[in-house]
Amino acid sequence: MSRILLAAVAAGLISLSAQAQAQAPADPPKNDYGDKANWLCLPGRADACAADNTTTVIAADGKMTREAWTGDPKAPIDCFYVYPTVSNDPGVISDMVAGPEEISVVTSQLNRLGAKCRIFAPLYRQFTLTALRAAVAGGPAASAARPNTGYLDVVDAWNWYLAHENKGRGVVLIGHSQGSGVLTQLIAKEIDGKPAQKLLVSAILGGTSLPVDKGKDTGTFKSIPTCKSAGQVGCVIAWASFRDAVPPPANTRFGRPRDLNPAMEAVCTNPAALAGGSAPLHAYLGTTTNGQDAAAWVKGGAKVETPFVSVPGLLTGACVSKNGFNYLEVHVNADPADPRTDDIKGDVVYGTQVAQDWGLHLIDMNLVMGDLVTVVGAETKTWLKH
Repeated sequence: MSRILLAAVAAGLISLSAQAQAQAPADPPKNDYGDKANWLCLPGRADACAADNTTTVIAADGKMTREAWTGDPKAPIDCFYVYPTVSNDPGVISDMVAGPEEISVVTSQLNRLGAKCRIFAPLYRQFTLTALRAAVAGGPAASAARPNTGYLDVVDAWNWYLAHENKGRGVVLIGHSQGSGVLTQLIAKEIDGKPAQKLLVSAILGGTSLPVDKGKDTGTFKSIPTCKSAGQVGCVIAWASFRDAVPPPANTRFGRPRDLNPAMEAVCTNPAALAGGSAPLHAYLGTTTNGQDAAAWVKGGAKVETPFVSVPGLLTGACVSKNGFNYLEVHVNADPADPRTDDIKGDVVYGTQVAQDWGLHLIDMNLVMGDLVTVVGAETKTWLKH
C-alpha cells in the first residue's frame, strides 16, 4: 500500500478512536504541558509554525507573482490546533518527539493562520500510522480497542492553555481528520454549554463528518451552531472535499455520520461561502506535495520555487447534498487554451488507482486555506466588538 494512501487511511479512520472508542487498559503518565518541549508551536519562538509561507500566485494567463507572508505576534486572538494522523513511530501510540511528519503538517495546514492569531499546537500521543498499517492488514490492531491517550493529552494541553495563556482571549479551535475527531470530543465534553464556551471564536473541523440533526444547525454540539456568515462567532465550520467528477461512492468514509442515524446528517459548511452556494476557492497548495511536479504549474513555464502556490479562479466549491451525502463539491475550471495547469493533485492513490472513497482528503485544508484566513479575520473583528 502506498505511503500516501496509508496517510489518508490513518487520517480518516482515526476519528473512530476520537469518538468515544474504548480506552486502553493502562494509560501512560500524563504529559506536563508546562514543558515547552511538549508543544509543536507556541507564540514567540522559532518553531514548526515559523516556516516559510511564501507563495507563487499563478494567473490564468500563466503570469507568476510572488506573495509574501508574515505572522502577527500581536494578534488579538489565539488558535489552538490538533493535527491529523501523521506519526510513523512504532507501536500503537506515538511518542512526544516531533518528527518531520508533524513539522510538515503544521506548515501545510496551520502556519498561514499565524497572520490572524497566536498559535498553540500541542504534541500528543496519537494513534500511529504503524498501528493503522497493522489494522488495514488485518493484524491485532484491527480488533483491539483504540487507546484514548491522544484525546486525554489534548484535554491536558487545553486545560494548561486555559490556565496559563488564555487570559480571556478569544480562541479558534482548528483540526483536520484525527485532529477534528479529537476536537469534536473536546468541544462536546469540555466546551459546549460550559464556561469555556464564552471564549470560542469558532471551531474549524476539516476532513470530518460532524453529525447534526437533519435540517438543523446543532446536533453533536447542543449550543454551538454551524457558521452561516464570515463574521459570526461561537460557531463551527466542518466539511469534507470531493471532486465533482468523482462524488462519494457508497463506501466513503465522509459525507455522512459514521454511526448511521436516520435523524442525523453530516454538516457541510463551505469556508468560501458560509451562507451557501458556489464560490471560488482561495487555495494554497503545496508546490511539490501529493505528487505535484513543481515544473508543471504552467505549461512550458518556469519551475515554481516557493513552498506554496495559489491559482485564483481555477477552483470552485459548493456544499451539496447528493445520494445521502453532504460534502464540499470541488470543480476544476480547466481551460486547455491557457498555459496554467488544468488539474491539481490531492487524491488518495493506491498504486495507480485513485481511492474514490477518500475524495480530496489530503488537501481538505489547503483547498480553502485563504478562505479560512479571511473568515478568522472577520470573526476577530466581531469578537473584538463584543
